[in-house]
Amino acid sequence: MTTASADPSTPAGSLKLAAFLGVLGVVYGDIGTSPLYALKASLEHFKEGGMARADVLGVLSLILWSLVLVVTVKYVLLVMRADNRGEGGILALMTLAQRGATGPGMSKMLTMIGICGAGLFFGDGMITPAISVMSAVEGLEVAAPAFKELVLPLSVVIILGLFMVQYRGTAAIGKLFGPIMVLWFGAIGLLGVKAIAANPEVLLAISPTYGVAVLLHHGFLAFLVLGSVVLAVTGAEALYADMGHFGRRPIQVAWLFMVLPCLLLNYFGQGALVLSDPATLSNPFFLLCPEWLRLPMVLLATAATVIASQALISGAYSMARQCMQMGFLPRLTVRHTSATEEGQIYLPQVNMTLLLGVLFLVAAFRSSDSLASAYGIAVTGTFIATSILAIVAFRRTYHWSRFAAVSIFGGLMVIDIAFFASNALKIVEGGWVPLVLGMTIFIMMTTWKRGRVLLLERWKTDSLPLASFLARLPQSRTIRVPGLAVFMTGNPDYVPGALLHNLKHNKVLHERVLFVTVQNVDVPEIRPAERAEITELAAGIHRVLIRYGFMESPNLPRELAALQAAGVTVEPMQASYFLGRETLVAAAAPKMPMWRMWLFLLMARNSVSATEFFRIPSDRVVELGVRVAI
Repeated sequence: MTTASADPSTPAGSLKLAAFLGVLGVVYGDIGTSPLYALKASLEHFKEGGMARADVLGVLSLILWSLVLVVTVKYVLLVMRADNRGEGGILALMTLAQRGATGPGMSKMLTMIGICGAGLFFGDGMITPAISVMSAVEGLEVAAPAFKELVLPLSVVIILGLFMVQYRGTAAIGKLFGPIMVLWFGAIGLLGVKAIAANPEVLLAISPTYGVAVLLHHGFLAFLVLGSVVLAVTGAEALYADMGHFGRRPIQVAWLFMVLPCLLLNYFGQGALVLSDPATLSNPFFLLCPEWLRLPMVLLATAATVIASQALISGAYSMARQCMQMGFLPRLTVRHTSATEEGQIYLPQVNMTLLLGVLFLVAAFRSSDSLASAYGIAVTGTFIATSILAIVAFRRTYHWSRFAAVSIFGGLMVIDIAFFASNALKIVEGGWVPLVLGMTIFIMMTTWKRGRVLLLERWKTDSLPLASFLARLPQSRTIRVPGLAVFMTGNPDYVPGALLHNLKHNKVLHERVLFVTVQNVDVPEIRPAERAEITELAAGIHRVLIRYGFMESPNLPRELAALQAAGVTVEPMQASYFLGRETLVAAAAPKMPMWRMWLFLLMARNSVSATEFFRIPSDRVVELGVRVAI
């Protein structure tokens, strides 16, 4: 999702209000709603043995220093310095790390790490709407216990409504996101202040010694607690992933001066309440509110969680498009929901997949407490992937010393690994969900990448070099007919299969021919001056190379029309577009296991056609089929 952008170099004092509100509404929706469940889930580990004062202070201390070290130090101050032409996210970081790779083996390893992180991100995109919406609606049990039986159906209705309106885009409702989140953070901060004022003893938890004491005193139980403490930092990856939409500075300013203070005030307020009355652990967030405010707070929390879910859903669209442009997923339908903002997109296949996944999670777990077991692994797995890629990127690309890169990010990765290991103990309880989701997406992406490589190798074997074809063309008796033919080709050095089949069957060649190759490069966006490269190969025959960044969607007619500036006149609506449609089958001796071959063929059959993906006028397309065995 794209909103008003801000220059990362803009001074804090001159930040535009729109950018600040946009950051609050989009970037911080996920982490901003963590107080609904994080402290409660963490303290419930002590219920059986009796919860002591030191336990409450210790958990608060762990949450505080997790927010400081993982979010503030790692993401806000360090990782956000690594951007790919202003774009953030784990795939952008993977690209930066690959630039410093010392060999193909290391590059492949970094790619695998990046894909694993992307897979877990999609898993997070399914879990976040489920746990966030359910935790908010569960506030009805506090405001009006009679509504307890309505929590599940109301959660389903809200989730269905959220996904059903995605096709409209976020431009209209996005204007409400920022003000609602300002109200949300202000409300939770003030509620926390009131409780802290009533029991200021809770401020002792600022000292890290209380957190260390819990870890040393409770041993294995404290290790389990870490798996719930990590819920307080969920959404940290969104700070980095959304950097391209807003710029670094607005995200940093919003975090340091509003989001972090309000979160800490609310967590400490909940802690103060539990210290005063341990029975309030049943739902400390909503019990912070006066009775008259509880129902309005449920409504505000529900709105905030919908916003948090929207941020993850939009992020999943952007991540899917990046994977598609980088060759890890087949072509998917990409619909632009804004005439002015390139990043506001809607992917129906991704939307339906996420919806089915979220409904499954709601039906299977039935409460936010149960779903909390599944949440942590997706988040911490992505944290570890980011730390590994950051070590390489800062060492090779940003020329940090080996000691600095390894000691700083390695030290932070120790925290990530501790969080991940703690959540790994909950695999049976629900942690298997994101692992299965991540592994499924990982297998799909690696299978598609491998299948496309094999297909390209086979295509090169069966194709005719373009230089040989052009050398023999003047001596041939090929009839040239009026008009312009556009041939799409994946490799500009070989003759497109569609042209050879056209010559074989129709015995003609158009007077004007364009060999068009679309190339995806490892930057978010391509400058207009670098978009197209034209080479004249022979009389009336040109080769056109069109480049797109991984955050852009192709529009072939638009780019061909722009060739007028380079002296090549093209009327996209009058040209004939020749496309090759391969029917893929398994070879007698396939180079992939049969189950992966089946998966690749299934993905290929369900991919969006080149006509729709490149926005080619359907009435100007000629498709020539060929059977390819791989």
